[in-house]
Amino acid sequence: MPAFEGLSWTFDTVASTYEKLRPGYVEELYQKIFEYIPIDENSNVVEIGSGGGQATAPMLKTGCKLTAVEYGEQFSALLKEKFKENPKFSVITGKFEDVEFAENSFDLVFSASAFHWIPEKIGYEKVYAMLKNGGVFARFANHPYRDKGNTALSMEIDDIYDEYYNKFYNKKRETICEYTEKQAKDRAMIANKYGFTDIDYELFHRERVFTAKEYIELLGTYSDHIAIEETIRTKFFGAIEKAINHHSGTITVYDTMDLQLARK
Repeated sequence: MPAFEGLSWTFDTVASTYEKLRPGYVEELYQKIFEYIPIDENSNVVEIGSGGGQATAPMLKTGCKLTAVEYGEQFSALLKEKFKENPKFSVITGKFEDVEFAENSFDLVFSASAFHWIPEKIGYEKVYAMLKNGGVFARFANHPYRDKGNTALSMEIDDIYDEYYNKFYNKKRETICEYTEKQAKDRAMIANKYGFTDIDYELFHRERVFTAKEYIELLGTYSDHIAIEETIRTKFFGAIEKAINHHSGTITVYDTMDLQLARK
């Protein structure tokens, strides 16, 4: 039976598509970070799992020195090209767990939709050691929820997932719910176990509308979808595209973005 563990490699196979379709985060999220810890040209920052640089660009606007740690070689190349004009930006290609950083050296360590790939204890303890006293760890992610305004379409897509996705992974259908404030708070409080204080969190929301083709391209950036055997994945995606076109031609995704902040 296929496993979900170790799927981080799949992101690197669709680097250019990922950059195009993963939308980044709302401005209010960054404002919250910068209210919690002012970042400027004197700040030393590390980003864990930069991907296509959606969260990198807003951070670089502060003038900070930013080191990106990115496991994927294609993403690393994309980042180097994208930010080649910025002399204060650099990329380390490798797993965060394997990269050595000086202790007590960084003002901010942040990770956008990537920290869940790192074993909890290893990740939090390493970030804590890297930060200066008073330094901050910011963890945030986007949690998309499928069109809740079109029940018929959602039900049809659920049936398609049963036929292809759940059968491939030998899974039973799960009830999909929107990301909650309790989940955000529980995630925020993980940092308390590793010595962090002044813990805070906040949720942000937005809506995105996709054509059937665009939505299929979006699904093609999800690691567990990429890992499905190609002939099955082709039929799976084709059935979803047909369902969307049959109903209205578009599908709305409701995003909940959660931000967790913690101080050393």
